[in-house]
Amino acid sequence: MMKELGYRQSQGDHTLFIKHSAAGRVTALLVYVDDIIVTGNDEQGKVELKKKLVKEFEIKELGRLRYFLGIEVAYSTQGIFISQQKYVSDLLTETGKIGCKPVSTPIDPNHKLGEAKEEPVVDKRMYQRLVGRLIYLAHTRPDIAYSVSVISQFMHDPREPHLQAAYRVLHYLKGSPGKGILFKRSKDLVLEAYTDADYAGSVVDRRSTTGYCTFLGGNLVTWRSKKQNVVARSSAESEFRAIAQGLCELLWLKIILDDLRVNLDGPMKLYSDNKSAINIAHNLYTA
Repeated sequence: MMKELGYRQSQGDHTLFIKHSAAGRVTALLVYVDDIIVTGNDEQGKVELKKKLVKEFEIKELGRLRYFLGIEVAYSTQGIFISQQKYVSDLLTETGKIGCKPVSTPIDPNHKLGEAKEEPVVDKRMYQRLVGRLIYLAHTRPDIAYSVSVISQFMHDPREPHLQAAYRVLHYLKGSPGKGILFKRSKDLVLEAYTDADYAGSVVDRRSTTGYCTFLGGNLVTWRSKKQNVVARSSAESEFRAIAQGLCELLWLKIILDDLRVNLDGPMKLYSDNKSAINIAHNLYTA
């Protein structure tokens, strides 16, 4: 139906539909199952789209975006702030941790979580549900991304140390339930990424973990912490793989921005703190 109305499906995100008017304005629709966001700077285009949707479907307009799939949206003169405070409160209540003692970090900085086969088994379904909810919470909480990526590696056979690590994330959230992300108004649109990696950090298979985050106009827009697919033979290799992942993320964001016809201020930038990996990236014969 959207294509019949002149909308084009984004190649970077197939749930995003975009229509550009002759005046250079844009209307966008983002859909997740039966929840829809309509946005853009073409007021007439948004009105026409809503009329078409009402004719085709039984929908209810909720007005300005305030709450979407557990994500709370607040507006100020500085910009837009998103958080999941109610989601955190409900999660703490459901798990019986609403009165727990807060901790300052979501995971022990010197943790050595392994398979722990000698430790007691915990309820697998309960553990998977808890970790699944934490994974969703990481959509607005980059500060728990690494810890959640660690505990999610043991969902097939969770043991007591894994559950305690998951509970530590809850204790951390108790002390910071309202944290979120502020998207500030910015005149400069520079797209940049920062990448990093540990080396052979996993005690299970000695694979390294990639971490990256991207900024658009100084605002954090995407981030990830994920164990690499293969074992790196050196720290330079693990860092280079992180650079490659960061570059893929930049290219994906560039596709989305091109679909929206957003022009960047200058070239995309990617930062790494490993000189060897940077040298490899600069060498066209080895990269």
